[in-house]
Amino acid sequence: MTSSTTDAATARRAPSSAPAPGAHPERAGRRARRRHRWDAKWSPYAFIAPFFLFFAAFGLFPLLYTGWASLHKVSLHDPGHMEWVGLENFSRLLEDDFFWNALRNTFTIGVLSTVPQLVMALGLAHLLHYRLRGSTFFRVALLTPYATSVAAATLVFAMLFGRDYGMINWGLELVGFDHVDWENGTWTSQLAVSAIVIWRWTGYNALIYLAAMQAVPDDLYESAALDGASRRQQFWHVTVPALRPTILFTVVVSTIGATQLFGEPLLFGGSQTGGGSHQYQTLGLYLYEQGWFNFQLGRASAIAWAMFLILIVIGLVNWLISRRLHTRR
Repeated sequence: MTSSTTDAATARRAPSSAPAPGAHPERAGRRARRRHRWDAKWSPYAFIAPFFLFFAAFGLFPLLYTGWASLHKVSLHDPGHMEWVGLENFSRLLEDDFFWNALRNTFTIGVLSTVPQLVMALGLAHLLHYRLRGSTFFRVALLTPYATSVAAATLVFAMLFGRDYGMINWGLELVGFDHVDWENGTWTSQLAVSAIVIWRWTGYNALIYLAAMQAVPDDLYESAALDGASRRQQFWHVTVPALRPTILFTVVVSTIGATQLFGEPLLFGGSQTGGGSHQYQTLGLYLYEQGWFNFQLGRASAIAWAMFLILIVIGLVNWLISRRLHTRR
């Protein structure tokens, strides 16, 4: 009698305590769909957030702070104290002969290093593009100079271009020429610094050209061969036109690298002045001298922003040329 009463009571209570059919699964499904929408909407931003955080900390903030410091008189001894001077640091640059000398040296070294470098890179890529025995070895060998540190490469070249015991002068002496004082001459020192840049970056650009060449359709070469074109003619009339965007890209990147040239001239002579007569002092070295030897952080910041404006001009020229090439097509 008691057991049946208890079972009946339990049976009456069960429907009231159990959830409505389909209530909880439907709520869980809504939550799952909401999480899926949030995941699809916000996950891409979470994935790229580290890049923007690092860029803001180490790229954007230094750029803005340097721009602010360029409008002040700031000493390295007391960087927290800033005295507003407006555009005085920039106007002094326009009247500074050392700034124009550094700009001229940067341009000269850039031309001496960029033009031969890209011409040799294009030729090496053309040789590797055809079937060559041991091509994998040569591709790895081309990238070896790029993997070498700037310090190691520059110190080796400084010994090669030594005045008294350098191997370059030893070779010149063998063929009847006198020793050349590479470091103290204007053109000779710039040629020596350019040689370091050429050695380090030729292989890197050659691999870029090689990758672009491999993307050119073989049908174009076959059609040119059927028309009787030699390999040389195929190179000038098929390969080079197809590589115009890539060549433009490497020219711009090499120009930007030449504008920021710092390690090679610094380690070549071991001085921030770029030689006794500032004969190979680049903009990077001049910035370094003003900020860390003359303790004028405001002037150094103005030089940095002048370099930044030069790079913007280079980017605009690249955009105009790219647009013209695109419209011609």
